[in-house]
Amino acid sequence: MRVWLAIALAAAALFLSVWIYLPAPTYFLLNFSVGAPEVCQWIALTALVAMLLAGPSARQSGGTRVALTFGGVAFALAITPFARLASTERRFAASMQGRSVEPARPMRASPLSVVDLFRGIPSGDARVTRGVVFAEPSGVRLTMDIYQPPTRGTFPVIVQIYGGAWQRGEPGDRANFASLLASRGWVVFAIDYRHAPAFQWPAALDDVHAALAWIREHAIQYDADTTRMVLMGRSAGAHLAMLAAYKEPRAAVRGVVSYYGPADLPDAYFHPPRPDPLDIRDVDVKFIGGSPEQKPREYADASPVSYADRAQPPTLLIQGARDNIVEARYARALRERLAAGGTNVAYLEIPWAGHAFDAVFNGTSSQLALYHTERFLTWAAR
Repeated sequence: MRVWLAIALAAAALFLSVWIYLPAPTYFLLNFSVGAPEVCQWIALTALVAMLLAGPSARQSGGTRVALTFGGVAFALAITPFARLASTERRFAASMQGRSVEPARPMRASPLSVVDLFRGIPSGDARVTRGVVFAEPSGVRLTMDIYQPPTRGTFPVIVQIYGGAWQRGEPGDRANFASLLASRGWVVFAIDYRHAPAFQWPAALDDVHAALAWIREHAIQYDADTTRMVLMGRSAGAHLAMLAAYKEPRAAVRGVVSYYGPADLPDAYFHPPRPDPLDIRDVDVKFIGGSPEQKPREYADASPVSYADRAQPPTLLIQGARDNIVEARYARALRERLAAGGTNVAYLEIPWAGHAFDAVFNGTSSQLALYHTERFLTWAAR
């Protein structure tokens, strides 16, 4: 019985650990490719338990040797993110030079907490108001969730925009992140927008601007200081955050944080990732309403890279090197264009991370990103 349990655990650990390296060919397998690096501590622990179970009788059967082999390979694969952690953090610290501060308000003390890897990151106390209606374009009720610090005062603002290929998602996504930042002295407005394909470009961006106008109008009610506002988004939400800040000066924000946001829609259409688990061309067509051949002006207008040749608000780009939804090459190119145009930009690329890595909030990548995001946010809104 012990041998079979060891084999089962070792095989499971090996299956999961290979997805730390393999790109996902399908949407279903994307869950493994994204999640495996972020739970690598549990994979390593499972492999270690399998080897300990098999170890005492390794000379007595082939099954135990199989368990030891599978477990050893899985353990070696699972710990590689930790082996790369120190060099990655050194690069991050260099990129953030002059773009982060250590203020008096509480922050994460280190880029990675081993305790938090296993217990999770405490979300902190926040006053939360959900379902506040800010607009009803085309009869669609758009709402936002508002996260306030536990005490009264006047606090800087984060506008959080969810991802989901412009087709899905809701303001409650990444509530743990919003609650944590609110507990540390921010007012977080997690906003909604209309979804494709029912509503195509530029409906979603119009909704972001409507939300920003509402926030400015009602800021006092929620202890918010909109002169210290940072826009932050993930994936499609990061795309909208960048456009809201870059495309028109009415946004008037202090900074932008993009987690794996699309930057060049025409290039993504003509050069989709391989493998392509989301069918990027289909996603783009549903969002814009046609192909780049049919709507070249719209594709250019909806690409943040189109506005990178002039100085923009300070920007933090965070990207997974293994992302095969929004490939890292787009973030690298955007960083170069922004810097050449005079924008103060920092770029953090996590070698082992895939798209939406921060869905596992306590994972290695999420902790690294959170540590530097907090410092950038405070520096930008100072």
